[in-house]
Amino acid sequence: MDDMKHVNGEHDGKGTRHEPPMMNMKSLKFRFWISLVLTVPIILMSPMMGMKLPFQFFFEGSDYLVAVIGTVLFLVGGQPFFSEARGELHKKKPAMMTLISMGILVAYVYSLYAIIANNIFQVTPMITNFFWELATLIDIMLLGHWIEMNAVMSAGSDVNHLAKLIPKQAHLVDHDSIIDIDVAKLKMDQILEVRAGEQIPADGVIIDGQTSVNESLITGESKEIRKGKNDKVIGGALNGNGTFRFKISKVGRDSYLFQIMDLVQSAQTNKSKLENRADKVAGYLFYAALFVSILSFSIWLFLSDLTVALPIAVTVLVIACPHALGLAIPLVTARSTSIAATNGLLIRNKTVLEKINKLKYVLLDKTGTLTEGKFTVTALISLSEDFTDDEITKILAGLESSATHPLATGILDFAKKKEITAAHTENTAQIVGVGLKGTIDGNEYQIASSGYLDRNEISYDRDQFKTLANDGNTVSFLLTKSKVIGLVAEADEIKSTAKETISSLKSLGIIPVMLTGDNIMAAKTVGHNLGIEKIKAGLLPEEKQKAVTDFEKHGFSMLVGDGVNDAPSLAKASIGVAIGSGTDIAIDSADVVLVNSNPEAIITLIELEKATNRKMIQNLWWGAGYNILAIPLAAGILAPIGFMLNPMVGAAVMSLSTIIVAINALTLKIK
Repeated sequence: MDDMKHVNGEHDGKGTRHEPPMMNMKSLKFRFWISLVLTVPIILMSPMMGMKLPFQFFFEGSDYLVAVIGTVLFLVGGQPFFSEARGELHKKKPAMMTLISMGILVAYVYSLYAIIANNIFQVTPMITNFFWELATLIDIMLLGHWIEMNAVMSAGSDVNHLAKLIPKQAHLVDHDSIIDIDVAKLKMDQILEVRAGEQIPADGVIIDGQTSVNESLITGESKEIRKGKNDKVIGGALNGNGTFRFKISKVGRDSYLFQIMDLVQSAQTNKSKLENRADKVAGYLFYAALFVSILSFSIWLFLSDLTVALPIAVTVLVIACPHALGLAIPLVTARSTSIAATNGLLIRNKTVLEKINKLKYVLLDKTGTLTEGKFTVTALISLSEDFTDDEITKILAGLESSATHPLATGILDFAKKKEITAAHTENTAQIVGVGLKGTIDGNEYQIASSGYLDRNEISYDRDQFKTLANDGNTVSFLLTKSKVIGLVAEADEIKSTAKETISSLKSLGIIPVMLTGDNIMAAKTVGHNLGIEKIKAGLLPEEKQKAVTDFEKHGFSMLVGDGVNDAPSLAKASIGVAIGSGTDIAIDSADVVLVNSNPEAIITLIELEKATNRKMIQNLWWGAGYNILAIPLAAGILAPIGFMLNPMVGAAVMSLSTIIVAINALTLKIK
């Protein structure tokens, strides 16, 4: 599909271009291998730390040959760093690449100066050039960025893999015939047929047939899911042994799979506060290295002479290269993104997740979050002599016929089982947080909650309501002309992992809170079964948002929800988490999407982000710690006791620091 082209660095149509860091992988590999080959003769002909090694050979003009090879290496291997540094300096924000470029540039210029001074002006004592160090520094830098890009792109390869889940062709049902059509040409509301073992080409709703579908590559949930008429299917999922037909509900950029790909890419391209902090630290190190270099040059020039002061100043600038610091955060981010994706977590905004360590409350919606959201009618009663139970059923089904929420589905299924045809309804309108209304045969009817009745002082049998609600039922009332004429009670099943989720939250020192629009008795029944003490029920959207604001005053909160009425609260909470099976508006308002709709993934999210933050901080200290120690040592702070840090020793320590950072990132894991 043309829409999938953005995966490998193409435009996504929103003015954003997703590109790998620094340069493309092919160019990086080329520059690394060329630099490595050019390093060999430099190592063979150039002294290391001023010492001639046994395997090295020198001949007349070898210094000039080293200078020529070193210049080519400098231009080929250093170009990517200089290009990025220009961008940083243009923004007046020197950071990682500026610091690296400064070290490389100073080492090269000083080495040319040393060769000219030694061979043309015959200075004594001879000045040690840094071509050995320059070559190995560039190699280490390029290799490190290769490792970094591999790590980041490995997470991006998951996106490429998702794109391949969509087949190139689909079976279009055209009247009595079936035509194979390019998936890129599919349109809304077309009917497609999917045969056994095929990938589903688009999002839609089954209209005929039954099957089992494996959605593990998309949702992270490995079990096969039974699908039948009116069930939704996701493009990219693998069909089982059955054959079915479905109507397309979403194609292209609107499809579920494409949104997942977009979310993963946006998560990779958005920098977290810690990543920005790493760049800031590099910026500080740039100024610190300049200051220490100038200061040490001045001091050593005063204490000794130019031949001593200049190499020390250059050494400070050369070893200030912050490669480990540059890898500290990206490697952890790449690893974390990969783990999250395999656990059914789509992190849309990773910056807010740094609040995980200070999380005090997890605020949970009830229906669809803690419960399955699959309601069955347990009681449907007429409360007026003018209407029979079947007539109440007919009116309720008519009002709910165009709705898609779980309560509506339960009523429609009940009417279907009783073979009652839904009444023809006009002017249907949803009343957010209350219910819905519509006109049947010229009369206006409304479905509302007990809270609505109480607020509007409409009388009803409260004892009957309490009896049903205490059994865990969600009770809705049917009204006409502000008079209650019927009620329907529906029961929902608690998710199998919900209780363990609540228990785990408590063990982490986090307070679980239920925020629901359902009646207080039904909410308390569910809360009691799960072990939730704090419950706020009967909430309208604005009341739920206010409740979130109140909790935010006492600590960071995470809101988990799935409905339209959750959208404002998801945006208000420190961290908004949407259940993947929820509404589009809820998902759009969230920072994280739980693809597999399993509340247990909340614990996975918290544990993963806590572990990620720990690793980031550890790596930040490893990366910055090297520079904090190396710069003063290179400046000669320990010279009084006979210790001076050579650039190559600094480079070796830097390489070790980089390896430690990489290994530490790869050890990130969750239970």
